[in-house]
Formats: sequence, structure tokens, C-alpha cells
Amino acid sequence: MRKSYRVKSEADFQKVFDQHHSVANKMFIVYTMQREQPTHFRLGISISKKVGLRGHERVWVKRRIRQSVLEFKPRLRTDMDILVIARPSAHDQDMATIKQNLEHVFNLAHLFVDSDEQMRATTTENK
Repeated sequence: MRKSYRVKSEADFQKVFDQHHSVANKMFIVYTMQREQPTHFRLGISISKKVGLRGHERVWVKRRIRQSVLEFKPRLRTDMDILVIARPSAHDQDMATIKQNLEHVFNLAHLFVDSDEQMRATTTENK
């Protein structure tokens, strides 16, 4: 995922936290904030030491989250900043389980574009 798709700075993270629109399930907490520039979404991922004491364990979870979001990319709204915080239950889960739980929490946060909206956007771009 390109760096322009990432929420990196602490100030950007804090802006999204201050909006405090969040949803959660057993593996993830997702904070969202609508942005002015709807060119593409931005993603921030936070993995605490409660998820895995060793760095490589946290990186393992982070990579799977990033890959799942990359697979969701065509369906995601473009005007959002998204922060994903992994809970300890995300540790030692396989890719399918992580993807399923991430999709569930994204549905709760209304981050997916409806198929009708997606069709309209595609039609207007082609004109």
C-alpha cells in the first residue's frame, strides 16, 4: 500500500481519535473520520504490546490487516480516514479469520460503498 494511503503522523491519529466515531468487534476497534479531500481513503494501524510482546508478532498481524484492507480497496469509501486497532484476540489468527472480522467491523462502520453507488460512480466517470 502506498504511503499516501497511510495515516502516519501522531497529529493525524489524534484528529481521528478526537472525532471519536468508533465501532468494535472481538478483534478490532475502528475509528473513522470523514475528510475533505475524497481522492482516496487513508489507513492507520495500531498494534499494542498486549497483542504480541515480540515485534515480529505485531508485524505479522499488521501485515494481514494491511493485506485485507488492500483486498477491500475497490469497495471502500474514498472520503475517510480509518484507524484500525487490534485487540489481543487478533494474535495467532489465520488470514481468513482476520479478514472476516475486519470486514464485519468495516460493515458496522459503514465504510463500504453500496453497489448502486459504485455503479453510478463508474457510469459518471465513463461519460
